[in-house]
Amino acid sequence: MNNKKTVSALEAVLYASGDPIGIDRLSQVFDIKPEQVEKAAESLAARLNESGSGLELLRLDNSYQLATKTDFADYIKKAFDLKRRTPLSAAAFEVLSVIAYNQPVTRAFVEQVRGVDCSGVITTLVEKELIEERGRLELPGRPLLYGTTKNFLRCFGLSDLSDLPPLPKEQNAVNDVGEQLPISEELDGAADTDGELEP
Repeated sequence: MNNKKTVSALEAVLYASGDPIGIDRLSQVFDIKPEQVEKAAESLAARLNESGSGLELLRLDNSYQLATKTDFADYIKKAFDLKRRTPLSAAAFEVLSVIAYNQPVTRAFVEQVRGVDCSGVITTLVEKELIEERGRLELPGRPLLYGTTKNFLRCFGLSDLSDLPPLPKEQNAVNDVGEQLPISEELDGAADTDGELEP
């Protein structure tokens, strides 16, 4: 398969999937090396950009996904008559911040940081696919561990967790997180103007 055909095939596979597909999986699909997948992805991203397409290629950690450009979100909402999503509360942003910067963590850890029960907020974040279960801690009761998802990266325009805003130097990521974490302020800008997440 020549490079031009690989790029087109990559576009077709990602379009048909809708969900992110890992580089290793794409490497198997096209029977090429991972670095060749990345090169094809770069070509696809450039082609979409140069053609003025309404789609863009997102890299989410070690995966790729085709998505519509945020510039056309209003038109898409009108076309599908989508109901507006419930905005994340301040408490939800705080919990998301604690998990994002310290993952994987238990609910007990998050509650220790915030000083209040977080079970309801964590359930909401799981339902919105912003966090997910990451196994269990090998302690009595084997509490669940939570971490962020690829949907979290997509919603906030991040390629991977290294793109998170840095914590202020005087803060300790374990002992002094919560309301002052920059994700609750800087990443809130990734939501739309009404404060609603746009997955």
